Amino acid sequence: MRIVMKFGGTSVANGEKIRHVAELLKQYHGDGNELVAVTSALGGVTDGLLSVANEVSETGKVSHVKEFMADLKEKHYDAINIAIDSDNLRSAAVDAIDSRIDELEKALIGICYLGELTPRSIDYISSYGERLAAPIVSGSIQSFGIGSQAFTGGEAGILTDSHYGNAKPLEHSYDQVYKTLVPLLKDIVPVVTGFIAQDRQGIITTLGRSGSDFSASIIGAAVQADEIWLWKEVHGIMTTDPKIVPEASSIPQISYIEAMELSYFGAKVLHPRTIEPAIKHKIPVRVKNTFEPDFEGTLIVAEQNQIEDVVKAVTLINKVALINICGAGMVGTIGTAARVFSTLANAGVNIIMISQGSSEANMSLVVNEDHLETAVSAIKNEFINNVVGNVAYDRDVCVVAVVGAGMDGIPGVAGKVFNSLGVAGINMIMISQGSSQHNISFVVSSKDAINAIRTLHKQFELDK
Repeated sequence: MRIVMKFGGTSVANGEKIRHVAELLKQYHGDGNELVAVTSALGGVTDGLLSVANEVSETGKVSHVKEFMADLKEKHYDAINIAIDSDNLRSAAVDAIDSRIDELEKALIGICYLGELTPRSIDYISSYGERLAAPIVSGSIQSFGIGSQAFTGGEAGILTDSHYGNAKPLEHSYDQVYKTLVPLLKDIVPVVTGFIAQDRQGIITTLGRSGSDFSASIIGAAVQADEIWLWKEVHGIMTTDPKIVPEASSIPQISYIEAMELSYFGAKVLHPRTIEPAIKHKIPVRVKNTFEPDFEGTLIVAEQNQIEDVVKAVTLINKVALINICGAGMVGTIGTAARVFSTLANAGVNIIMISQGSSEANMSLVVNEDHLETAVSAIKNEFINNVVGNVAYDRDVCVVAVVGAGMDGIPGVAGKVFNSLGVAGINMIMISQGSSQHNISFVVSSKDAINAIRTLHKQFELDK
């Protein structure tokens, strides 16, 4: 099999864990598989990079840069000494780290003097987490007697537009990655930095949230992998958050559309954009636990199982707010909804859910709590002509979503959802269901959210 394996920050947090990753790769490579490894940064490094960059752009204190760089170097030296047991390979890894640490220090000192931090420079600074990790992971693999070579995402062939912070890959990337990596797979395990790429001018870009998973998906599609494995610290995609329901279990198999619905509605294992390349090329994605590798995890495939498991999972989004827009002037007024959507889009506000009654006198929206003030202000400014009579909001809410492709065309699912919540004394403030019928989502008071999750998990016997 040809497998692209992505290892998250928890999987490569330190030297011990990097060595464990190298042992896993040795095991699967020894079974005759062709492998590409995609690595995240060591634990906490990217957050530290962004924090110090923001700090020194405001304070200009070069001394803070020096202190941070000393700690960063020590962290990666420690990882090298534990993950790599060959003096020659350690020396090569140290040289690679020293070179990149020197580049990074110069960049941060430049930010001190400039006193500003642009999106382009943020991408450059944040890229060093993965760029420092890849040579260590590659060196650890080599110390087990397997050939390996480290690549940045750009060196591997991932080319993007110049939308810094959330760059999109160009179609040309797939050919470039294929030409770069596939000829190597018979002999070595390439280690590619996740999260980062480069634009046509060779300037470093980043792929946004869950960028390392996205990198793995791009590479998997490009090299025509049989499967893409996302190694994480969990057993796969769960029926719900085990912190809320300890009986939550791993879902053995789920469809692309179900996985995307769960991701959108709060499940943090995958980001919706992550598996777009896999969907397009119909490559199965498997989510596995790095620290219990024998557990099968969750396989994400194109097929939607509509016979068994009518509901696959129940998920929760918190830190949201409900906005209620109402007014008699909205009834029959053409374009009111369009004005609301365009106004919020122009204000940079993403709408998570929407519900509107047929009377057109009321429209309810759910947005991220951080965007609430911006959204309310933008709507009020847009409708100063009194088409909208009132804009009310509520911060004390959560969104609950019931997800499963098996719900499509099966009567009574919504009835079971609403009846079980009614019996539990939980009031639904707002309800939304798309025509795809892959999910039923609704808003409840924050105080009822955990009880709602537990009630529905039990109602649909997801622990079984």
